[in-house]
Amino acid sequence: MKDLKHLIYFEHLLQDAENQLIKEARHDGKICVAYTCENIPEPLLNLPGAFSARLRAPRTGSMEMSTYYMTSFLCEYSRALLERAIEGGFNFADCIITPDGCTMMNRAVENMELLKTMGKDKPKFFFQYMEIPMKADDNGLNLYVLQCKNHILKPLSENYGLDVSDAAIRKAVAEHNEVCRLIREIGDFRKEERPRITGYEFHIITLATYVAPKYLIVDKLRETLEELKTREPEEKAYRARVVVTGSEIDDVDYIKLVEDCGAYVCADRFCLGSIPGRNPIELKDDEDALTQVCRHYMYSCQCPRMMNMEKMLGRRALVNQLAKDYKADGIIYEQIKFCDPWAYERMLGSHILHDDYGYPVLSVDRPYCIGTSGQMRTRIQAFVESIEIKNIQGGGK
Repeated sequence: MKDLKHLIYFEHLLQDAENQLIKEARHDGKICVAYTCENIPEPLLNLPGAFSARLRAPRTGSMEMSTYYMTSFLCEYSRALLERAIEGGFNFADCIITPDGCTMMNRAVENMELLKTMGKDKPKFFFQYMEIPMKADDNGLNLYVLQCKNHILKPLSENYGLDVSDAAIRKAVAEHNEVCRLIREIGDFRKEERPRITGYEFHIITLATYVAPKYLIVDKLRETLEELKTREPEEKAYRARVVVTGSEIDDVDYIKLVEDCGAYVCADRFCLGSIPGRNPIELKDDEDALTQVCRHYMYSCQCPRMMNMEKMLGRRALVNQLAKDYKADGIIYEQIKFCDPWAYERMLGSHILHDDYGYPVLSVDRPYCIGTSGQMRTRIQAFVESIEIKNIQGGGK
């Protein structure tokens, strides 16, 4: 296929945590609100005068210093963030907000604060830690709203004078929804029998919307969508179509490795993917915007820390529905090494999706940065071959 006009531009945005658009927005006087987890309602970080930046540590190498503070048994994502913070790689942030999504992430940010890795020359800099619900119900919603008021809206208003009114939240949601609409329309091309966008290209574009100011990237998203409407797909078909589901993936090389092995990544149900992270938020006029935003995040959240039965069953049902909608032949269930919440979820979910729903499932743990892992390549190649054999024998999904 002909290269997308802005693909190299999007790729360059992912090379460093402080990308070109973050520098441009800070030059414009915007406040950079750093965050670490999908459980933080993103529109609340993009109020007028501010923009959000999801922290990541591209091109991570040694993690000796962070391992010293956190041990080698904690997940590589949290250690990679601490290592990058110690190196001074997040000094562009004006504050950082993290939820208790897991104890590992809390430890990483607590160490950032204790080691004074960020905000040294910024008297208004603050760290905030949120308690978020583990069940989706009315009590959980009340907690969520209160935590967002106390740990997002209040400190942003008091420290930086940002407008945190209902009108300001609705404006931020409208901007968020426009990005979501564009990403979902671009992603719908993956349902085609001969897709006109690769999973690798789609992940690059989606990931860029998490790490760059939205108002500076939305025009290129619109151009990309229009370009795809007339793009001619390749004649060559993939050997299999797979849904990738599981924990945080901000390493585009992992998706590239999967597709290099002949498996087209048709749907992305993982942290920093488009499902459900790029679902639009519907706001009504008869209720305050903050409550509606929190309700959306609480009920759409697919994080394994949500433990009520409806959530647990719903996570597997969603992957099943995605496999149907995107015509997947199999499922790759992944987690970052030593990620406790997703380790339990992967173990149970991979068996249920295979035994109860009938899908071929590859269950793997992986390093934060995959590099050129020969072992992972071999496992994915064997998985693709097994799908092909089942399809030949008539036993495929």
